[in-house]
Amino acid sequence: MPIAPPETEIVDAWRVACDGGEGALGHPRVWYTIPRGTGWVECQYCDKKIVHRSFADKVDPDA
Repeated sequence: MPIAPPETEIVDAWRVACDGGEGALGHPRVWYTIPRGTGWVECQYCDKKIVHRSFADKVDPDA
């Protein structure tokens, strides 16, 4: 059974939070600052890639 790739979220803020979603499937809320050099950060718990809107066309969501 293939595993679905992690979620990618496009955001407008440079400081973001991830809680893994609602309910029992989530994780503790963690805060990240998106580096202005790369434009994205990956959640250490759920592997969600959070991409700043200004980098959305430069970052491969599947990478």
